[in-house]
Amino acid sequence: MVQVALAGDVAEAEELQELLAAAGIEAALEPEDEADALKVMVPEDSLEAAKDAIEAFTEPDEPVTD
Repeated sequence: MVQVALAGDVAEAEELQELLAAAGIEAALEPEDEADALKVMVPEDSLEAAKDAIEAFTEPDEPVTD
């Protein structure tokens, strides 16, 4: 398992884990020793797909123009 993201809190970590599960990617959460955070871990062969899924989820929405 390799780290794909670092979540600032449990809620964020679980949200990322659910997002990855919806994309068909297994994810595990591990405490980060150096910070009060959680590492989001995925299988190494799913790393690029996981990055793509997270990037698609976190992209800001297009600006709305009136």
